[in-house]
Amino acid sequence: MGSSFTEAEIDVLEHNGTRIARVRRAEDGDHRAWFAKNNEALRSAMYEHGAVMVKGSGLVEQAGLADLAEQIGGRTLEYNERSTPRSRVTGKVYTSTEYPADQSIPQHNESAYSANWPHNVFFFCALAAASGGETPVADSSAVLDRLPSALVERFAERGVLYTRTYRVGMGLSWQEGFQTEDKGQVERYCADHGIQTEWDGDLLRTRHKRPALAVHPVTGKKVWFNQAHLFHVHALPEAAREGLLEICGEDGLPRNAYYGDGTPITADELATITSAYEETTLAEPWSTGDLLMVDNLLTSHGRRPFTGDRKVLVAMTQREG
Repeated sequence: MGSSFTEAEIDVLEHNGTRIARVRRAEDGDHRAWFAKNNEALRSAMYEHGAVMVKGSGLVEQAGLADLAEQIGGRTLEYNERSTPRSRVTGKVYTSTEYPADQSIPQHNESAYSANWPHNVFFFCALAAASGGETPVADSSAVLDRLPSALVERFAERGVLYTRTYRVGMGLSWQEGFQTEDKGQVERYCADHGIQTEWDGDLLRTRHKRPALAVHPVTGKKVWFNQAHLFHVHALPEAAREGLLEICGEDGLPRNAYYGDGTPITADELATITSAYEETTLAEPWSTGDLLMVDNLLTSHGRRPFTGDRKVLVAMTQREG
């Protein structure tokens, strides 16, 4: 690592190119002083490994997560242009995605479909589940390396077209997605971020194109960075997919993804992408009080099913410049 930690034990977990630097902070002493002293080492570890978990972070207050995130990762972000349900806890600290406990959340880079994606994501385990509930990660360059070159070339050339239909009672409403009741504010946001809009009364359809790959500005690594596999209708279970298509039609699906030129992404291509994520996924079990810091370009994240109560909070940041 570029910088050394003070008063900590460090080891690195690794699986098929994905790494988590596990830092065990000394339990005694002020955690705020320890984080201030080790800011540079934590940033360096995120660039080197993609994900860092501080075991026994000492963090207990919800508001303290935002302060730590800003101290290490830059300014905290509002969760705008939402694609999943989550609740504001305090300030710019949110719950992790609110999906049923018995379901997995697939690997994804946070808001990779948006022009306003976070550089870092900070997860704080305020309460570990009785079992399961890990936040697995996968190295975005390792995922890229496992994909067939012809598939990568198609995505690199065409990008990804994301389509969404916002309606009440099916997926997110536009009011929840854009956090406003003002259609004019939605129009301005979309115009500023290259999103096409189409209104049908209170129903909103959007379309926008984003790159499928990215290059990390600090490490220079080329990474797989999109949510085509998560937005695509084939990401849904067969019964849910067929039901939605029957009710909404393809043009009215809550969300879907195509190649950037509008041509379909096949089910086999999506299976190949999903397999690359599965082969590279690594997880460290949560303990209450742990903090997981993720470089959002270098590393994707997800969630495993769990039993019992679980409370994981999230803050997202962007570096200046």
